[in-house]
Amino acid sequence: MTENFQLPESSKILEQISARKALGIIIGLSTAAVLFLFWLIYFNEGSETAPSWISNLSAVNAGLNSLSTVFLLLAFREIKRKDFQKHMRFNLAAFVTSSLFLVSYVVYHHFVGDSKFIGEGFIRPVYFFILITHIVLSIFVVPLVLASFYYSLSGKFKIHKKVSRWTFPIWLYVSVTGVIVFFMLKIWG
Repeated sequence: MTENFQLPESSKILEQISARKALGIIIGLSTAAVLFLFWLIYFNEGSETAPSWISNLSAVNAGLNSLSTVFLLLAFREIKRKDFQKHMRFNLAAFVTSSLFLVSYVVYHHFVGDSKFIGEGFIRPVYFFILITHIVLSIFVVPLVLASFYYSLSGKFKIHKKVSRWTFPIWLYVSVTGVIVFFMLKIWG
């Protein structure tokens, strides 16, 4: 760690929360989010009427996922340069854009329900492979991201580094495949 790197003042609160308690909260929130999204996508019929702007949210979602990808790659570059302040800022930007994506995603699927893929032939198994891996890994990305932030902001950098070695590639994959799924649905949906 460089001498001039400073944790935000607000992180002092996180330093007082035990890792066990923090992980329990993270797993609880993540489980609730996954169960809610599962219900929203597979059991919610969607709304009979939707504002006209709802149809634009899938493109907004792809844009937010693209921004998250860019911010993640910039954060990775900065950690390699050992610029911890910029690394933290880019990760916070990725977190914000991913959070905005999640809100937009929930609103979109509240009104639209499930998106159907009607592509046929070779593209169908390709799409479902990408979609299934995207969904499975997105289940793990929320607790990993929250844990990475907890360990970083509480000053537990050794554990943060270990967790982030898993978080970064999974988060990046989920962000990139989210954009790919969007385009595949636009072409074959």
